[in-house]
Amino acid sequence: MKRRAFLALGTSALALMAAPVRAAMPRFLSSEPFTADTVRVLAQQLALSEFRPRPEVPAAWRDLTYDEYRKIWFNVQNAIWAEDPFLFEMDLFHPGLYFPRAVEIDVVQADTAHRLAFDMDLFDSTDDAPVLAVDETMGYSGLRFRHLFEGEFNHREFAVFQGASYFRAIGAAQAYGLSARGLALKTGDPEGEEFPDFTRFWVEEPTPGDPVIIMHALLDSPSVAGAYRFEITPGEACEMRVECSLYPRVPLDHAGIGPLTSMFLYDQTNRHRFQDFRPAIHDSDGLLIWNGAGEMLWRPLANPVELQVSSFVDDSPRGFGLMQRARRLSDFADLEAHYHERPSLWIEPEGDWGPGVVRLVEIPSDEEIYDNIVAYWRPRDPLAPGQEHRFAYRMTWGDEAGRAAPPRRKDVARVLNTHMGLNFRRDAILAAIDFAPHPSFDVPPVYGALEGFTLFVNASRAETSTGVFQPNPETGGARLAFTFDPGDAESTELRAQVFKDGTPVTEVWLYRWTRS
Repeated sequence: MKRRAFLALGTSALALMAAPVRAAMPRFLSSEPFTADTVRVLAQQLALSEFRPRPEVPAAWRDLTYDEYRKIWFNVQNAIWAEDPFLFEMDLFHPGLYFPRAVEIDVVQADTAHRLAFDMDLFDSTDDAPVLAVDETMGYSGLRFRHLFEGEFNHREFAVFQGASYFRAIGAAQAYGLSARGLALKTGDPEGEEFPDFTRFWVEEPTPGDPVIIMHALLDSPSVAGAYRFEITPGEACEMRVECSLYPRVPLDHAGIGPLTSMFLYDQTNRHRFQDFRPAIHDSDGLLIWNGAGEMLWRPLANPVELQVSSFVDDSPRGFGLMQRARRLSDFADLEAHYHERPSLWIEPEGDWGPGVVRLVEIPSDEEIYDNIVAYWRPRDPLAPGQEHRFAYRMTWGDEAGRAAPPRRKDVARVLNTHMGLNFRRDAILAAIDFAPHPSFDVPPVYGALEGFTLFVNASRAETSTGVFQPNPETGGARLAFTFDPGDAESTELRAQVFKDGTPVTEVWLYRWTRS
């Protein structure tokens, strides 16, 4: 991005002495008391009234082209708290284009919330940027947090909240990838999806040295209002603790809690469908579930030719998430997108979420610019109107295998990769599943195979071979390979796992094969 140029004044000595120009915090439009219950009370009151969409920003802002929108950007020298000794700074995004309705943003100081006026002086622009009328009450389209990491001199961004109820974050050494949402409603339903909006944010001003930033959000939609509290801790992994209270206006029989949104175009399972120089393109490559029964389920993602919905029935899940397990540059051969640096995102419920399903929605896509994967927890029982429904969970944005990895079973080997295609005789489909190293794999192979293991392989509407289990010298782990013949079936559900002396030593591998 182009940044504003500053002219040297007089001599070089004067230039060195000149302080950078910074705007003060935007003017406060209003101030009002704020407590821990403020947003919950607002959401309760909102749910008792008929839904009313927020007003749109002026037409000149809505009608900006993509190129025009990018000619205006926030000047980070004008960040909120830029002149304060905090580990955090906050940037603001202007509305328009994809964001026709703005959000209100308040800074909470002590027990008072101050609503920020829209201030065009906080932004920079190119010389040919459009000149737009400004209404200081119109609000912003979202916000971005930056953090001063240890050993660094500049605040670096780690989280963005912008658009509907979408937000995303990264660990300290990562690139942005998948997103999360406050709430999903009717995802994949024939009558269409409903997208709730965060309509107002309250950001608590931190104190010097405070490693955590706290933000509250008000959610609104035709079907529900909600109050959210985010406790966000940046680091090697960005950790968020989320509390949400939902107040339905109507029965919510299809609500998605802790929803995740990602992109999967292709990998070794469907590479043949795409003419591209890269071996894989995806922000996430699998859905991981630690179910209430204690099983670790791994379901590689797919890009189906028709909409595909999978439901994993559970009771009191221990966690679920969309993972990016491909971590080598050579997995993608992309020097620009850096897919190998995209975060995994793990949801860890707090308390008993009861019965329901982890739902996976896979939408056909032919471009890497579209998010086509959604995963979330769907409670079995509808969320009734006139009641408060509370959920709390932790989110870990990072590397699943890094030092700040989320909690999971350590006694079963992770699935590293799945390869799929025709076998050598071209008369059946071969699936090869690579597992990470495990202590039980450290035995001498017999005629190239690992013995003493029980291989469970199963397929619906298809015959399978017994499978072969071999060491993989490249990964240091092992590979399970088997064939299956779906015959005339359009799809088949596959399941595989390896046992030693009756004890599982690998994750449960699940896959839905469909004819393409």
